Amino acid sequence: MNQGPPVKIKAERPAFAGSSEPVQPSLQRRWWYLLPAVFITYSLAYLDRANYGLGSAAGLAATLHITGEQNSLLSALFFLGYFAFQVPGMMLVGKRSPVRLIFAMLCAWGVLAALTGVIRVFWALALDRFLLGVAESCIFPAMLVLLTRWFTKTERSRANTLLIIANPATVLWMSVITGYLMEAFGWQRTFIYEGIPAVAWAVVWIATVHDWPAQARWMTPNAAEFLESRLNQEQLAVTPVRNVRAVLLRGDIVLLSVVYFAWSLGVYGFVLWLPTIVRRGAALSMGATGLFSAIPYLVGILLMLFTAHRADKTMRRKAMVWPFLLVAGIELWSSFLFAPTSFALAFTGLVAAGACMYAPYGPFFALIPERVPRAAAAEALAFINSAGALGAFVGSYLVGWLQAVTGNARAGYLLMAGALVCSAMLMLLLDEKGHQTSPVAVRENES
Repeated sequence: MNQGPPVKIKAERPAFAGSSEPVQPSLQRRWWYLLPAVFITYSLAYLDRANYGLGSAAGLAATLHITGEQNSLLSALFFLGYFAFQVPGMMLVGKRSPVRLIFAMLCAWGVLAALTGVIRVFWALALDRFLLGVAESCIFPAMLVLLTRWFTKTERSRANTLLIIANPATVLWMSVITGYLMEAFGWQRTFIYEGIPAVAWAVVWIATVHDWPAQARWMTPNAAEFLESRLNQEQLAVTPVRNVRAVLLRGDIVLLSVVYFAWSLGVYGFVLWLPTIVRRGAALSMGATGLFSAIPYLVGILLMLFTAHRADKTMRRKAMVWPFLLVAGIELWSSFLFAPTSFALAFTGLVAAGACMYAPYGPFFALIPERVPRAAAAEALAFINSAGALGAFVGSYLVGWLQAVTGNARAGYLLMAGALVCSAMLMLLLDEKGHQTSPVAVRENES
């Protein structure tokens, strides 16, 4: 039976519970008070994981007298730690304050990131990279859980995007600034300089961000109550589950996990090895390599904003995900074809591929809390994100290993392209309606 279009919950009503006090000004402040802090925090996290690619291009392996295979392992160990502690970290988020946990992790990963520029022994650096992944393992899903407490269904794709846009935005400015820092001071001192800000920002984070709207001084009680009532009403449209295990083993959650595994294999292989690919392909200085490496992320930011707006406007999340992943895979394939003959054409393919890899993040992660109850959302997000972390480990290691073995980046292009095409094809199998109850059931529950 046709259930009709999904029910849209609007947050623009002027007052709540008969009060004449408007709630819209307080609701609007969420975008200006909360999201900049979330953006900066995730940006610092991404800086301390992505600058390793520029360090590798700047001669990290030669300085430490390690092989190309060992260098690939170092880049990949971050994601192994990230994967191993993803679900345990989210279980901790469920029992503790996400804001306080993120504060502790900010301090930990800032110190560990700075130590990357200090340690000279391979085994110690390998342990440091693994622990850096552990420290960051619960940050992203904890942020997503935090946003589900502050933004409604019709706002969530945009809110997620303004969080995740820190990813390409960080690589954008990091590629430029870090390239010149490494050229001026060397890669070791650059890692130290870029680890310190996370520790300093932790103090700002704990002082300004709150777990719930009712705890924020800038949020009126009326607005906080209004927002919470809308979020609770949305939960009535989600099918209840027996327990968390039942959610994690559900077909759609497993499918989304496999999609994100293949997607992340392509993305993180691209992020970590793009600087090396660009520098070898065009014989550029580190400063110029950073500038060239920033271009795909600039285009990616624009595409992310477009897909987020369209996904929230149309509420068609799936249609805003799979086409971009497919185009990303095709463009990487074209870059593979042109790499031996034309750096310009190969780089154009890299720009298009990188932008399309990032475009669907907001709609993709907006899908998950719409399909599972709030009580299981943290674990579902962690489970899917852990699959992405495992894909990132496989991608970053294999792309680097193939580069070291073959002496060129072409085999890595093929691996990333194939993974992205697979993720697009798998996404097509997802049931768009998900596990939502009908509007009739919602009205019955409300009554």
